[in-house]
Amino acid sequence: MNHFDDLEKVQQTQGATAALDRLIDILRAEKQWHNLFDAMLLKKKYELGLPLIRPTSLKDVPENFRPQVEETYLQAAREVGTGFIGDGDPVSAWMYYKVIGDPTPVAEALDKMPDRISDPEQLDRLVHIALYQGVNPVKGLKWMINGQGVCSSITAMDQAMPSLTPPQRVECAKVLVRTIYDELRESVQRHVEQRIPMIPPNQTLDQLIAGRDWLFEGGTYHVDVSHLSAVVRFARSIEPPAEELELAVQLANYGMRLDPSLQYGGDPPFSDIYPAHLQFFNVLLDRNREAGLKYFRKQLDDEPDAEDKVIFAYVLVDLLVRSQRLDEAIQVAEEFLNHLGDEVNVSFDELCVQAGRLDVLKRVRRQQNNLVGFTSALVRETNPPTASSEESPSA
Repeated sequence: MNHFDDLEKVQQTQGATAALDRLIDILRAEKQWHNLFDAMLLKKKYELGLPLIRPTSLKDVPENFRPQVEETYLQAAREVGTGFIGDGDPVSAWMYYKVIGDPTPVAEALDKMPDRISDPEQLDRLVHIALYQGVNPVKGLKWMINGQGVCSSITAMDQAMPSLTPPQRVECAKVLVRTIYDELRESVQRHVEQRIPMIPPNQTLDQLIAGRDWLFEGGTYHVDVSHLSAVVRFARSIEPPAEELELAVQLANYGMRLDPSLQYGGDPPFSDIYPAHLQFFNVLLDRNREAGLKYFRKQLDDEPDAEDKVIFAYVLVDLLVRSQRLDEAIQVAEEFLNHLGDEVNVSFDELCVQAGRLDVLKRVRRQQNNLVGFTSALVRETNPPTASSEESPSA
């Protein structure tokens, strides 16, 4: 007996509810996941006496029935998403987990997949949900590096970076730093071995280039210099004591040895790209921190344009916060960054809270004639939150 005859017989002998149950059993057994989702919603709407023309639509569901239908919607989406993951199809699973706002099962499924995808169409689909939709950016970046190369991966990171969370930015930056470092170190080692065949194995990049100016003669370079500068820029997201931050220092050291024509300028205050980044990394690593902070303070003081000063101040405040110099950070932020909000990493409001300087926040909001901001600070000062709901400004 085929399924159609079976369902018709059950309907005739046991009723509509039994037929719907049989339909669900058939679809579940045959792993027809899309149809199973429809069937589960169809049954719930039938039980509630609702229209059955569009079983998955919520538009025709009256408000008093909505909670019941939505509960079934969530259950069905989760079961179907789990089914697709079990079948090795996380792309289809994401269609359902995205609706219920739960990326974790798909992120975990992506993480278990190999780092190299040979099918170009599958690669594009996986990268789209992993990187561009933020389900598992690190995995998506690894797929891009292995399948489309570093150049495309850097371009993708520039596009995806604003939508990533701070922890995701850190992990993606680590992947890129390690990728470029390994590529560069191996290339330099091959060059050195051409002249010194018996060099010790496993030397670091710093060890390989130390005292060997001839490596850079005639404008020689060992990795795409645009890739190098971009990855050094991404490395600003990394927090110590991550090993990748140490590798980024070595990348900057290498970049400083390149012919000046190959040292592409960055955005201020990183116009002198490698020396500036080396100062930045050393501040984070607490290596001659005062000299590094002085470098960026001088950049801020010397900048004549008021609008550009905001950019310079933003970098300095970021470093001060990450160095736990909150009082200094407040002073700079009060002067230059008091209009910045949650759309950036260093929020003036959050900085004042973290530093315990709501008096500064009140003063600034009063100067700005911002009654809402002033009252918010006033309330928090006199009645601090009982739960730790205030987030810290992040790098």
